[in-house]
Amino acid sequence: METKELLKKVRKIEIKTKGLSNQIFSGEYHSAFKGRGMTFSEVREYAHGDEIRTIDWNVTARFGKPHVKVFEEERELTVMLLIDVSGSQDIGSHNQLKKELIAELSAVIAFSAIQNNDKIGALFFTDKTELFIPPGKGKKHILRIIRELIELKPTSRKTDVSEVLRNYTHTIKKRSIGFLLSDFSTTHTENLEKSLKIANNRHDLIGLNIVDKTEEEIPNVGFVRLEDAETGKTKWLNTGSKKVRKNYRINRLKKEDEISDMLRRSGVDSANIYTNEPYIKPLMDLFKKR
Repeated sequence: METKELLKKVRKIEIKTKGLSNQIFSGEYHSAFKGRGMTFSEVREYAHGDEIRTIDWNVTARFGKPHVKVFEEERELTVMLLIDVSGSQDIGSHNQLKKELIAELSAVIAFSAIQNNDKIGALFFTDKTELFIPPGKGKKHILRIIRELIELKPTSRKTDVSEVLRNYTHTIKKRSIGFLLSDFSTTHTENLEKSLKIANNRHDLIGLNIVDKTEEEIPNVGFVRLEDAETGKTKWLNTGSKKVRKNYRINRLKKEDEISDMLRRSGVDSANIYTNEPYIKPLMDLFKKR
C-alpha cells in the first residue's frame, strides 16, 4: 500500500474512533476498568462528613486540629490488544471486512485508554505471534498500532488462539486488561478453554467475537464453491436446498453458542460484534455490566 493511501486510511479511522472515544466510551471505560488500588495523596484538615478512620493522628496532634489522609485511585493500567490477523478476517459482506471492524474497535479502545492515561500495547497473531508492540502512551503510539494493523502482511493464514494467550501471559508480567479481538476460528481447540482460564487468572481478559452475517446464513444462489480462508480447502454447497441452508445456519449458531459458553466458563466477559451492525451498543453494554 502506498504511503499516501495508508495515511489516509489511518486518518479516517482516527477521526471516527477518536470522536466516539471522547464522546461516548471514555467514561464507561473508566468505570469498567479500575486501577490497581488507592494510593496516598495528601493530608488536609478534617471536614464534616469525613470518615473518622481516615484521621491522621500524628498530624492532628502536631497541629492541634483534626487532619485526614486523602487517597486517590492508582489509575494507570496497561491495556493489551490481542488482534487476530488470520485469513478469516478477510471475510465481509456488508461493506466492511472483519479486519476493518477490528481496526476500528482497536482504535476506539486505544483512544479510550489514553484518555484515562493508561498504556496500550498490541499483539498481532495468526497461529503464531506476527508482531508485538510493547505498551506505550500517546497519540503517535496509537497511530502506529493502527498503521501496523492496516499494513501488516501476516506470514500465516491460520489461527491458534491458545498460542497467543500463552505468549500474552509470558510476555506481559504485570496484570493488565487484555482485549481479545477474534472470530475464534481457531485451528487448535483442545487447550483453548484452559488457556483462556490461565490468561484470565493472570490478567483481566475480555473477548470480542467478530461475526459476519454470511457466516450465520447463506442465501439461495444455487451451487457455490466455498473456500476456507485459513486452510484453502474448498467444497461445493447446494444453497438451493432448504435443508442445506437450515443445517448450515444451525451449525453456525451452535458454534457461536459454544464460543460464548466457553468464554463464560473461563470467566471471560465477552460480546458478539457484527460487521453489519453498529458496535457502539454491544461495546457500551459490555462496559456497563462489568
